[in-house]
Amino acid sequence: MLDLVINSFRESAEVKLAFVEIYGERILEVGQIMAEALKSGNKIILFGNGGSAADAQHIVAEIVGRFRKERRPLPAIALTTDTSILTALGNDYGFEHIFERQIEALCMPGDIAIGISTSGESPNVIMGLIKAHHLGATTVAFTGRKGGKVVDIAHYSFVVPSYDTPRIQECHITLGHVLCEIIDRLL
Repeated sequence: MLDLVINSFRESAEVKLAFVEIYGERILEVGQIMAEALKSGNKIILFGNGGSAADAQHIVAEIVGRFRKERRPLPAIALTTDTSILTALGNDYGFEHIFERQIEALCMPGDIAIGISTSGESPNVIMGLIKAHHLGATTVAFTGRKGGKVVDIAHYSFVVPSYDTPRIQECHITLGHVLCEIIDRLL
């Protein structure tokens, strides 16, 4: 069992190091774009399913609250938190439309929309990113495995080089934290 523990931490570290080798410069670029959007009065919108929904909420909490230093609250929304909206849209339009409809209602040109899907194939995340793209938002995909359909939609994609969902999610939350740190330093 100790081997399981050690190997899990080693795998997580190896995936993250491989990821940053591929995406280090893009992470900085997207962090700068996010900070500029916030500086211009725009907002960050995040969405995903399951663990990715939790990651969306976690990142939004860091942006609205604070990350490392005390600062003014910044505008960010997780589209995964309002059960009345989620269940109404799911019931009336179908689960694949729950993010698309919210994006249509809330997203403005200049906003940043971040769709999180470990496979990159979640229909509701795909539709949300498509709608945000059409509305003039900068779109970002956090994904894994082979990237999935989201990489063909998003302006910026981050594909974690792993097929293991826990390792992908661990890398996504580290990516979210690093983006928050960039925002804090630039603002």
